[in-house]
Amino acid sequence: MTVEKVLAERELPADEVPPDEAASGDAAAAVTDLYRGHALGLTRLALMMVGDRGTAEDVVQEAFAGLYRRWPRLHDRERALTYVRSAVLNGSRTALRRRRRPFRAVHAAPVWSAEAAAMVGEDRREVMEALHRLPARQREALVLRYYGDLSVEEIADAMGISPGTVKSTTSRALTALGRMLGSEQ
Repeated sequence: MTVEKVLAERELPADEVPPDEAASGDAAAAVTDLYRGHALGLTRLALMMVGDRGTAEDVVQEAFAGLYRRWPRLHDRERALTYVRSAVLNGSRTALRRRRRPFRAVHAAPVWSAEAAAMVGEDRREVMEALHRLPARQREALVLRYYGDLSVEEIADAMGISPGTVKSTTSRALTALGRMLGSEQ
């Protein structure tokens, strides 16, 4: 499903979209451009968080639909990608909670669907399973840093924590991941 379909299915109250933006389609055009440029990467991010392609796609679509609904109230539109990235992380957390899958280091690794395994690559499955055994905060920090290639400051914004906490969380996560995989860092 494309962002156009998602946006078409969502009716916004008249007071949420100013007439000038509704008429010109600025919000739809801006969100569509952002979707085209970043949806695949954000879907992969969500996939790494939830382990299920369908859920990952739903999370990303909801994040973009939320951006569209809030576009008129978005103060810094240059930071729209940061908003969507945070929404994807929060949506992934919510999806995991709905499954009643605990955020604990001792929970079972996700069962990967054939599609998810192919998308991630068979050779990376062991790392992905170990990654999913990490506490949620550590997993998020590693995924954003090494998969998303974000700076410490961008990760801090997305996770809502300080840059120092990002550094310490990433360090602890790498140590734990190395122990799980039985390799040196």
